[in-house]
Amino acid sequence: MRRGLLVGAVIGLAAILSGAYALRPAEVSPAAIRASVDQSPELLNRAWSLPVALSYERSLTWQANGSFCGPASVANLFRSIGEEETSEAEVLAGTGWCRLGFCWMGLTLDELAEVARAHTDRRVTVLRDLTPDEFRRHLRASNDPRKRYIVNFSREAIFGAGVGHHSPLGGYLEAEDLVFVLDVNERFKPWLVPREKLYSAVDTLDGEHKRGLLLIE
Repeated sequence: MRRGLLVGAVIGLAAILSGAYALRPAEVSPAAIRASVDQSPELLNRAWSLPVALSYERSLTWQANGSFCGPASVANLFRSIGEEETSEAEVLAGTGWCRLGFCWMGLTLDELAEVARAHTDRRVTVLRDLTPDEFRRHLRASNDPRKRYIVNFSREAIFGAGVGHHSPLGGYLEAEDLVFVLDVNERFKPWLVPREKLYSAVDTLDGEHKRGLLLIE
């Protein structure tokens, strides 16, 4: 009997630790953020003027905790296209994902696609295993007001630390070859990054599958 109680306690502790891991903030210092991406006011002002970025009205609802980047990204994206579900709770309602106020180890790109499909009639497409040319083509398309993208990338590949993350794309400054990422984590806030650097962060594994883009149109 005591052994059974001990096993139960160990399992319970493991669950708590797993939840704590999923909820902890990315271990990226402010200095690393400044050194890794561009947040200069001049470029950010230009980026916020891009056709798709304008629909976000220079305002984002930040993720509630470290595991909610996916639901927060969908909620912000839905607001930009006029869907009714514009909070994390609303986009998660009825999906069965992220119960008890957190997403165990976050959501994969495919799981996030399921969440998005549950509350929109728009076409939702998972894009992965993209070549550099295909990735650039989709970045150009991210300036099309009829389309919306969420990018799934490894923070470590850009900032030197951190885990996988989801955020909407605000568009692409093609002349500068910079991608506008509407980071839903308040510690990071929106930033610009060279296309090749973001591609390297997307061209990484999340379990058995590559990361990628979520297209809603």
